Amino acid sequence: MSTGAPRIGHLSTFYHTALLLMARGEPARSLPSGIEWKLFPTGPAIVEAFERQELDLAYIGLPPAIIGMERGVPVKCIAGGHTEGTIMAGRRGSLKYPEAGSLSELMGQFRGKRIGVPGSGSIHDVILSYLLKKYGLAGDLEVINFRWADDITEAMASGGIDAAFGTPALAVALMRYAGGQLLCPAGMLWPNNPSYGIVAHTGFLKEKSGLVERFLSVHEEADEMLRTRPGEAAEIISGYVGIVDSDFVLDTLRISQRYCAQLSESYISSTMEFVAAMKDLGYLHRELRESEIFDATYIRKVHPPGDHYGDGIL
Repeated sequence: MSTGAPRIGHLSTFYHTALLLMARGEPARSLPSGIEWKLFPTGPAIVEAFERQELDLAYIGLPPAIIGMERGVPVKCIAGGHTEGTIMAGRRGSLKYPEAGSLSELMGQFRGKRIGVPGSGSIHDVILSYLLKKYGLAGDLEVINFRWADDITEAMASGGIDAAFGTPALAVALMRYAGGQLLCPAGMLWPNNPSYGIVAHTGFLKEKSGLVERFLSVHEEADEMLRTRPGEAAEIISGYVGIVDSDFVLDTLRISQRYCAQLSESYISSTMEFVAAMKDLGYLHRELRESEIFDATYIRKVHPPGDHYGDGIL
């Protein structure tokens, strides 16, 4: 375990609060010991870092975290952050909702074609695999897993894939640079799916409970900015990242405006549906219990009852 600054793993995802907190110099100002931020390419890489005891906290999609939990990685999900963060995009001219009246029809148009998705075990990969099985499409189209989202954009631009599953940022990139379009609302794929959460090493939770609560407080404050002042948040994030303009970030933030740190009943129940699907699809050998995945003690100390995932949704 760390004896100095808390070590927080994160991804380069715009709608995670990590980038906003780093850009604003928080929560370093709120936590006397400061923070050591560590960037990772994927959720599975974050899980591996927890296994090597190189992280105390992390931003991560729950499926790779749950896969790690099953094999004994000592982590728990202690807060939410965003729901419905997986989108489906296709080339312009593809059928989209409501032209196609059902998800089955939307998916079925890609029989014999290729769909790109981030790495195996990612939340996007699990959702795609579940839908292919649900609608009897497994084996009827080719799924290509990509390590980097930029490669998915390039593949659609070059004709290497016909559709994609991934983050809202990927959707914006596909629409801007690869002739893509959103095919349906994010919630249509899997309502309330746990886009990402805050995961902590169990030893860190025991040793640094006060620090954990202070971090979750600033995490929720940042979620509130994403939810209620997305234009301001986009300016801050784009200025910090420096490789995309604020309109790109704002478009990303608005695709699925479901930001909150609470572990709501719908967040937890949707996760447990994921666990059952992951077992059925072969990602897990057994169905983990809710108590093995979540510890809501800390977020419920700092967040009032209820949640904000549906606030401001048009």
